[in-house]
Amino acid sequence: MSSSSTGSSKVHSASDSASPGASHSASPGAAQRGKFSVGLTGGIGCGKTAVSDRFAALGASIIDTDLIAHALTAPGGAAMDALLQEFGPAFVSADGALERVRMRELVFSEPPAKARLEAILHPRIRAATAAAARVASGPYLIYVVPLLVESGGWRERVDRVLVIDCPEEMQIARVMRRNAMSEAQVRAIMATQASRAERLAQADDVLSNDGGLDALDRQIALLHAQYLAFCGRMAR
Repeated sequence: MSSSSTGSSKVHSASDSASPGASHSASPGAAQRGKFSVGLTGGIGCGKTAVSDRFAALGASIIDTDLIAHALTAPGGAAMDALLQEFGPAFVSADGALERVRMRELVFSEPPAKARLEAILHPRIRAATAAAARVASGPYLIYVVPLLVESGGWRERVDRVLVIDCPEEMQIARVMRRNAMSEAQVRAIMATQASRAERLAQADDVLSNDGGLDALDRQIALLHAQYLAFCGRMAR
């Protein structure tokens, strides 16, 4: 597996023979989970969804924390009563969903609001991910966690961290095209996230998403084979 030159010695290739969790100490919780698990992360525009969709096609069980958060904040979502009580009706749409644009603006302009939001969402996301893991049928789990590095705690919950990486200018161009944002808006979002170097420093595996889909698929196939091998070792 190729990795960026900004990575550290903790970043391994897909052909690495290291055992699960070799670059960090496994927590007691990791040993009790049973299934081998990967935390997949990357900055905005790095291609996390494209990668997780391809792992799903190979049989991995995907647990996407962004999708869980959206379900929690959809009309009738399990977090909506608490959000209404904490932030008021101005942050709830006519159909009962979270007003995401308004909440995003609040979080960017008032950092304490971010902590209030996370205090409501994070425990519910943790409970939902645990419930999904219990019923997952794939040979291994991939947790898609956009803010894995920033949130803390995930390092101890998974056996390996997979970082999806691409040059920052490519991130910006992709998000501008996809979300119809200005460069300044995209850079403002990136400024709230861990830097590229910080993500790579936490990685066990790095998947470079700066080429075509064929190159991406080759890397994913190598990692999938490696993860299946790890599953086999854990089952012994």
